[in-house]
Amino acid sequence: MSERSDPFDPATFRTALQDWLADNDLTPPDDHSLEGHMRQFARVQKALYDGGWSRYGWPEHAGGLGGPAMLRAIVGEEVVGRRLAEPGPYSMLEVLAPTMIDYAPKELAAEMVPKLLSGEEQWCQGFSEPGSGSDLASLTTRAVQREDGKWIVNGQKVWTSFAQYSHRCILLTRTGDADTPNHQAITAFFVDTDAPGITVRPLHTMHDVDEFCEVYFDDVEVDASRMLGNPGDGWQLAMDLLPYERSTCFWQRIAYLYSRFDALVEAVKRQGQVVDPDLGEVYLALHTLRCRSAATQHRLAEGHKLGPDTSIDKVLLAGAEQLLYDTARNLLPGVIELEDSEWRTEYLYSRASTIYGGTAEVQRNIIARRLLDLGKE
Repeated sequence: MSERSDPFDPATFRTALQDWLADNDLTPPDDHSLEGHMRQFARVQKALYDGGWSRYGWPEHAGGLGGPAMLRAIVGEEVVGRRLAEPGPYSMLEVLAPTMIDYAPKELAAEMVPKLLSGEEQWCQGFSEPGSGSDLASLTTRAVQREDGKWIVNGQKVWTSFAQYSHRCILLTRTGDADTPNHQAITAFFVDTDAPGITVRPLHTMHDVDEFCEVYFDDVEVDASRMLGNPGDGWQLAMDLLPYERSTCFWQRIAYLYSRFDALVEAVKRQGQVVDPDLGEVYLALHTLRCRSAATQHRLAEGHKLGPDTSIDKVLLAGAEQLLYDTARNLLPGVIELEDSEWRTEYLYSRASTIYGGTAEVQRNIIARRLLDLGKE
């Protein structure tokens, strides 16, 4: 960007980023494995960090270059929309870096956040448990403090995305005594995943990508300096994290879904079909989702605290994603059922879109009770 231009102006920023991407070839190699995607993501992040792009929108005290959060959304949209990085790994930036900045001791955030932004490290999120998915407050992984001040963690997490590639984990545990109310007994830690006592086991899913993992904690020592916030702040940390999950990282996933929609239109044309009216319905669902997400981005950029209203974004995303891949299945006969293709993998993954990040049923209950004040019945 020229010295006279305003680097924080979104339009100027986007144009300069597009020019930079045109001059720097970050085309992914022909490796569609999960390991390949993770390597490519780290490669892209290093290039963006060295060029300064992935540092805009983050505070200077955490290694950023300042500016509005909207700049981060633009980077994610351009990178994921061009298929330079997959949306799953990229989303972890927007879910976990804000959490570290808001809750970690300043010295720890200043040390660690640049490692995530630069692709030097990958992190994961240890929230869900076998018996505590949507009911997060019932988690049972426990942390007990010893006399020397260290915390000892025992328990199990599940559905932990990319844990096998991660260097750190933002982990929710139960602390306090039996009389402490559930929500007040949850404490968060920043845990090194190579610590003794941690075992990571990838889960083989029906879409044939081992993205999710079980993570076991057996007498894992965690230094008191790695606590995020104070004892009992874990529930509020989780509530503050979820809106980020449904704002900027959703914006990136929407860009990805648009790229797949364009690919579907081209595939239909190659088969000699007339462009089907069902594609119009998909486009409308994606456009509605994008408009809603754009409003969320602006609220975030203006400093508003995101809350239960992001459940609307989650419901719209799940509906649009499943509609896109249902339409692909209808318009590309046999491709999903008979061919080992990208469409097949993504179709199977889309089945989980009404589950991951909060089930559709729970999100609709939140909308009904907390936004529409309809009560519990």
